[in-house]
Amino acid sequence: MIEMFETKSRTVPITKQMVKEAYRKVKANHGSAGVDKESLEEFQADLLKNLYKLWNRLSSGSYFPKPVREVSIPKVNGSKRKLGIPTVSDRIAQQVIKAYLEPRLEAEFHSNSYGYRPLKSAHQAVESVRANVRQYTWVLDMDIKSFFDEVNHELLMKALDCHVEEKWVKMYIKRWLEVSSQTQDGTLIPKEGKGTPQGGVISPLLSNLYLHYVLDKWLEKQYPHIAFVRYADDVVIHCNNENEAKQLLAAVRERLEECKLRLNEEKTEIVYCQDYRRKEKKDYKKKFDFLGFTFKPQSTASNRGGMFLGYDCAISQKAQTRIVAGWKKENFHRQSTLTIQEIATKINPHMIGIIRYYGKYKMWTLHKLVRHFHFHLAKWVLNKYKRLKGSYSKAFKWIQEIKVSYPTMFYHWTIFKSI
Repeated sequence: MIEMFETKSRTVPITKQMVKEAYRKVKANHGSAGVDKESLEEFQADLLKNLYKLWNRLSSGSYFPKPVREVSIPKVNGSKRKLGIPTVSDRIAQQVIKAYLEPRLEAEFHSNSYGYRPLKSAHQAVESVRANVRQYTWVLDMDIKSFFDEVNHELLMKALDCHVEEKWVKMYIKRWLEVSSQTQDGTLIPKEGKGTPQGGVISPLLSNLYLHYVLDKWLEKQYPHIAFVRYADDVVIHCNNENEAKQLLAAVRERLEECKLRLNEEKTEIVYCQDYRRKEKKDYKKKFDFLGFTFKPQSTASNRGGMFLGYDCAISQKAQTRIVAGWKKENFHRQSTLTIQEIATKINPHMIGIIRYYGKYKMWTLHKLVRHFHFHLAKWVLNKYKRLKGSYSKAFKWIQEIKVSYPTMFYHWTIFKSI
């Protein structure tokens, strides 16, 4: 990138290099346009001028963000999740502050917090829960109601005050918190002292800071004998017995209310982790979902041969439903002009992600999901080759012949030898 104009004396110590690095990060993460409808490609068309203008405003204290574009993302249960999409310039500005603050806050965050943190992953969080359910008999499966919409600005700024002295940092964060959302019809919705948009670059960092004080430090201080795992606002708390779980649920409910948050009572449950060591309890739910996996009692192979009742995870039904719905949306089974190689090229990157994530612990649990895909592939075969006369058995035979001849065409064929 061509060097920008010389830096003059500035009231805010943001350098051109900080803006450049932030732009590279935002570019790598892609993302759609904000309320100004300017895409990343359009921003890049006059890159030097756009970055200089942003740096000039950031470093002089005269930067003000535009409203965030509100979009609704459908969820598996039929409801919708609202996202707030900042403009490209605002995403770069947020990335500048995030990169500046993150190392400082990371040094404070709890080791049991995994979401949206460098060198932390969803698999690490799941692995921690897997270890905990072997030691603790009870789980408090928590759901915080509309967390990103309810984050209290005053309390969040108090949390920032504990770690941030720079007035310019807090000034920009306050501006981002207060900026309105713009709906599809152009209506501006003010924040009214709460909410940090899901979709904002800095929102995950701010949310982790908020929950660090609301839950992580509070649990560590008040209940040092229990274990917990938090991935953003998805929280699992492990307890030793039924009474402890009930008392903790009441205490967490009260703590959230003190911090201007609420439990989603319909989705918050006490779960009994039954395995071969623990007696049957018919009055309690015995499974819960976490990060796309369902934890439940299941038959497990013993190292000595034979089977025993363990408590472990496998891909959740919700995750399978979402994946299958995605394949249906691709609609490739109706596109008879496609070749099977073109379908493989399109599907393989998605299938690699599915298998590497959900096949981490028990690969065999993905057999049913892969068979769903083969059913859609068989539909494509029947639409393309009318000579098969609608026979699914012939379509599956045709697929098997292709698999024998080209065993690496589809990624999952290299993993599952028999489908």
